[in-house]
Amino acid sequence: MRTATYFFIFLNLSLAVFEEPAVYPLPFLVTSLIEVSCLLVFFGRLTHFAKVTLRNVFWKDTKNICIMVAILLSLADLSIYGVLRLYNMKSIRWSRIARPIFLINFAESRQIRRAFRSIRNTLPEITYVFLLFMFSLLMFSLMALKLFGERNLQTAEGLPYFKNYLEIVFDLYVLVTTANSPDVMMPAFDFSSWYALFFIAFVIVNTYIFMSLFLAVVYNNYKKHLKVMFGGVNCD
Repeated sequence: MRTATYFFIFLNLSLAVFEEPAVYPLPFLVTSLIEVSCLLVFFGRLTHFAKVTLRNVFWKDTKNICIMVAILLSLADLSIYGVLRLYNMKSIRWSRIARPIFLINFAESRQIRRAFRSIRNTLPEITYVFLLFMFSLLMFSLMALKLFGERNLQTAEGLPYFKNYLEIVFDLYVLVTTANSPDVMMPAFDFSSWYALFFIAFVIVNTYIFMSLFLAVVYNNYKKHLKVMFGGVNCD
């Protein structure tokens, strides 16, 4: 039963590769039949569990409620999506985000739930570091708007450079990952090489300092909650 449950969970999650927009597209009828088969297996597994569990215990377990709601939402979304396709109307399969619920909430996934619970308990404690990082990002974005916004610079595509504050926030957020480096700084660098110091300071503060601090806080708090959950066992 455990192997079969994991197989159909994996199959259900793998449908994202074959559904529109897909890496390897399959006909809608094929993917929908596979999904319905997986949902039927999940419903059968839930029914089997209900047969061997006291009724009041079964309905008080939030895991069972989550699985049942996810099955109903998936079937409703699949039906609506299929009807809209018949009338050549574009729509989105919004229930896809509910598929990991099956992986987390089945009784066999106890270790995954423990890890998920540790992550959930860690989130409130890293809020302060995240807010501090966002404050730094917003302040650097404001500085960039004042430095470059009034100089009528243009990007390589001929678009205004650092004129819109929200676009600046997004560009600098991407720069934290270095995904748009050095392209994002080239218009300013071409105007004056001294402007490179702004981007160097931004990368040092946000990429090297804040990201390292963020990683350390996440790791330490996650390890702490994991130790508490396993009764003080060393998690190193």
